Amino acid sequence: MINQDFFAALADLEREKGISQEEFISALETAMVSAYKKSSGDTSGISVRLNPEKKTIKIYSVKNVVDEVVDPDKEIGVEEARLVKKSYKAGDVMETEISPKNFGRIAAQTAKQIVMQKLREIEMNNTVSEFEDKEGELMSCTIRRIEDGNVFVEIGGSQLEGVMSEKDQIPGEKYEVNQKINVFVKKVKNAGKLARVMVSRSSVGLVKRLFENEVPEIKQGIVEIKGVARDAGQRTKIAIYSNDPSVDALGACVGNKGARVNAIVAELGGEKIDIIPWSENPLEFIAKALSPAKVIKVIELDGENSARAIVPDDKLSLAIGRSGQNARLAVKLTGWKIDVKSESAAIAEGDEFGESAEIPATESAE
Repeated sequence: MINQDFFAALADLEREKGISQEEFISALETAMVSAYKKSSGDTSGISVRLNPEKKTIKIYSVKNVVDEVVDPDKEIGVEEARLVKKSYKAGDVMETEISPKNFGRIAAQTAKQIVMQKLREIEMNNTVSEFEDKEGELMSCTIRRIEDGNVFVEIGGSQLEGVMSEKDQIPGEKYEVNQKINVFVKKVKNAGKLARVMVSRSSVGLVKRLFENEVPEIKQGIVEIKGVARDAGQRTKIAIYSNDPSVDALGACVGNKGARVNAIVAELGGEKIDIIPWSENPLEFIAKALSPAKVIKVIELDGENSARAIVPDDKLSLAIGRSGQNARLAVKLTGWKIDVKSESAAIAEGDEFGESAEIPATESAE
């Protein structure tokens, strides 16, 4: 039914691709039962067994030995079973080898289909496993098609398709077929033939990886990214900190004449980037996070992680930002609720804020 070459091929697959014969044989036996029933119309119990050592395939009719037969296709009475073997009793399983005509061709076709299917599944699983290690990484890819607002990309010539949904795209960014783009790998989903990689250009992870690529001090762990808040396509605030007092974190991220941060801004299509020096003092950190606005003082309010930032009258709109964006991103970055108030309003309401605080500079990349 299946010749010796077939079993030799199974052995080769185990050696070359690490695919166990047992896995193939189990799948083949299940598929051949289905194929036999479909070709013969037989609804009775059937078992198919492949023996790689003897290089044989055998088909058995399988029936449960019972005292009273209810389903003749799957059951046989004790007395009838004992005509075949006297030791049979209720509860035993009787197997009788059968030799169906013309099943050799069907078995061979089924075996070929299962082998090809298993190979595809295993290769896909291997590819998925490989890409699972890429989650959270920055990868270069090529746009292959755009459908229903989704951008489908080819990543490194793999079998997996990357998908960038509308929410993962940078608003206003234009995409074209065959265009090469950098993406952040969010998630690898394995659903058989539908296995695909979910990628993003709107994720804060993209900004982190771009800074790691452009700033050697970050990759080396000398400068640390403490947090990122982002309105994709408009503005990003990134908090950084130097673990080495001799290394200026701000200067490292900006680069000579702004080369490093400008390269990231260009990659993001002109998105503004505020580089914020992180501080373990949350009030000082809040003042820096409201960059590019100057902050006079930050006062902690009653309630958990709540503060008021007082700014010069002419900097109020800058501190709040268009549609509240600047203040909103500062809230995301610091994790504090921030009430931004002008100096004159604070005085009128009786806030006591004393002398102006000295707030270290931040860098804003337009």
